[in-house]
Amino acid sequence: MTRVLFVCLGNICRSPMAEGTFRALVAEAGLGDAIDIDSAGTGSWHVGQPPDPRARETAARRGIDISAQRARQVTLKDFAAFDYVLAMDRDNLGNLMRAAPRDAHDRIGLFLRFATTPALEDVPDPYYGGPEGFDHVFDLVHDASGGLLRHIRAHHLGR
Repeated sequence: MTRVLFVCLGNICRSPMAEGTFRALVAEAGLGDAIDIDSAGTGSWHVGQPPDPRARETAARRGIDISAQRARQVTLKDFAAFDYVLAMDRDNLGNLMRAAPRDAHDRIGLFLRFATTPALEDVPDPYYGGPEGFDHVFDLVHDASGGLLRHIRAHHLGR
């Protein structure tokens, strides 16, 4: 089983959309039994809350239901449990690297490194903007999710 954790600041916008998008692609590929997926935030402000309504609406328009997700904060156990701990931006990457034991650093990275358009490093936080920001984030996480799935298939599943 390959385990993937998507991480943003509050776990209500970017990482829930990434989790939902990647989960849908994994299911479509028939690999739900081979890849485990979760998301979390580096902050604790929204623990227990559902994703932001704008994130839910954006995902739903694209055929993905993230309404059952609930925000949680990254724990020390996550660094041992997940093969990939993927930050949405460099700020959260820094927070993860500071919190993680040294032996977990090789499993932590930026999510957009798997995108087909590697010009961007950070998935921008759409929280303080309008709906168009959520659409842009969805497009970015969908692209990177496809790249991540191709990477996992090639390096872990041999398919």
